[in-house]
Amino acid sequence: MSIDTSKGSPSMDYAQHVETYETFLRLTKYGIVFVVVILAGMKFFLA
Repeated sequence: MSIDTSKGSPSMDYAQHVETYETFLRLTKYGIVFVVVILAGMKFFLA
């Protein structure tokens, strides 16, 4: 992922910003998988 830093503030730590965003995306994927597993378990055990 690349960010155009030419219009941004020079005091911004863009590398840290990108790392935080990638962590957010990774945790979102794990959260979606977790919810799908829970729903599949509910369908299997509660049906």
